[in-house]
Amino acid sequence: MNARIDKPEPDRHALAVAVWENEGGTPAQDSMDHQYGRRIEWDGSWSIYHVFTGVPAEIQGYSMTGLSRSNATEGMLSLNRRNEGRRRERRLVMCGSANHGVDGGRS
Repeated sequence: MNARIDKPEPDRHALAVAVWENEGGTPAQDSMDHQYGRRIEWDGSWSIYHVFTGVPAEIQGYSMTGLSRSNATEGMLSLNRRNEGRRRERRLVMCGSANHGVDGGRS
């Protein structure tokens, strides 16, 4: 049995975009890069949370709760960019290590 959808098409698209934004936006090549999302809380404030655990993020010892929407968005994007950069650095280091071991260091 198919569920009936009562919402008009533009409302459904707006809801889909809101969910997409709250989960960190466009997925990166490696989904592990985007570990933080944002959500609206019961009191109307926003928080940044770890998408795999649901726990509010912490930055320099401060819990990322009670934020405005714009601050939550900026913080979420910043944390996800930082994770992406760290993973990229690790990949470069790993590739560099692998290349050094190929000829036993005799190049």
